[in-house]
Amino acid sequence: MEQNFDICVIGGGIQGAGIAQAAALSGFSVALLEKSDWGAGTSSKSSKLIHGGLRYLQSFEIGLVRESLKERRTLLNIAEDIVKPNWFYLPIYKNSQHKPWQLSIGLTLYRILAGRKNLAGFKRLRRAQWSQLKGLNTANLQTVFAYQDAQTDDKTLTRRVALSAQTEGATLLCPATVISAEKTHRGYSVRLNIDGLEKTIYCRTLVNAAGPWINPVAETIQPAPPMVNVDLIQGTHLEFAEQLSDKCFYLEAQQDHRAIFVMPYKGGTLLGTTEKVFSGDADQVQPSAEEIEYLLEVIRYHFPHFNHKPSKAWAGLRVLPASDNSPFSRSREVQYAESDNYLAVYGGKLTGYRATAEVAIKKIIKSMNLEGRRKVKDSSKVEI
Repeated sequence: MEQNFDICVIGGGIQGAGIAQAAALSGFSVALLEKSDWGAGTSSKSSKLIHGGLRYLQSFEIGLVRESLKERRTLLNIAEDIVKPNWFYLPIYKNSQHKPWQLSIGLTLYRILAGRKNLAGFKRLRRAQWSQLKGLNTANLQTVFAYQDAQTDDKTLTRRVALSAQTEGATLLCPATVISAEKTHRGYSVRLNIDGLEKTIYCRTLVNAAGPWINPVAETIQPAPPMVNVDLIQGTHLEFAEQLSDKCFYLEAQQDHRAIFVMPYKGGTLLGTTEKVFSGDADQVQPSAEEIEYLLEVIRYHFPHFNHKPSKAWAGLRVLPASDNSPFSRSREVQYAESDNYLAVYGGKLTGYRATAEVAIKKIIKSMNLEGRRKVKDSSKVEI
């Protein structure tokens, strides 16, 4: 039988799953298409943080930080068994890029933006407490701040959002590879490969949320939809079998002043991430020797007595605006490309997937001329 949907979402990462959930909650018939597994790409290769983005205050992305802090609170409420608060220690050395007074101002602003009852506190550790920081290098150490953010299992979170979309009525198709899509008088026909068999489904609106594969997917669509010029940014993480601490550390890489996180993870330690422009096949991304050594230099400097032999290394890709600037300094704001019955979602953060989905559904409602007749249902009370 011919399958028709109001919306087809390509990409089963956290952004695609979130949009499918929001669409189903808002009363649309929706199909979520994923070629391998839920959260198999970027959404399972993150630093596992649900955070407000303290470092984005450096680039004055106040709106993004405020939104992320609000979403952090919501996720702590609706996924409390997998989104857990933790303390983050932030050491400041004499050669650090920012001075203690600057961090104090930044953390105060972070607290104000978070609002009350939202992990808003921070503190400065007394010198007598430095010996408790798991062998942290104290040479030329000026001060240590501690503030709160949260951690999660990113792949589990993505899977749960996809299953929540299914509970609300969405059709999940996985594995389902998009062969091509063509504009028709009623929206789009989408050709799929499902277990070696070709199938065509139809939708009124097509949403491209394919992450690093977003423009290659767009190139299979006729007529050609609008595209955003982006770079793929590779981020590598290292895992260690030994657990350094049950708390997190926000470190400044001595090589280039980038933010690096050290976190408890699956009984061991997770270290990351790098940011390097990637070219090539997104399905073949691998950590480079240079990235591994970069991260090892960071942990050797800050924790000289820790076991510096990683048990695993892996890499993922994020989508950022194309620019000559360093990846670290580029905006993390989501970008959209739109045309009749088509919406592409570029970028997006794990923490802010609900907010991205809300924007996407509002755009779809407007394009369908359903304003005033259809509203986005709030998912902040839907446990996942």
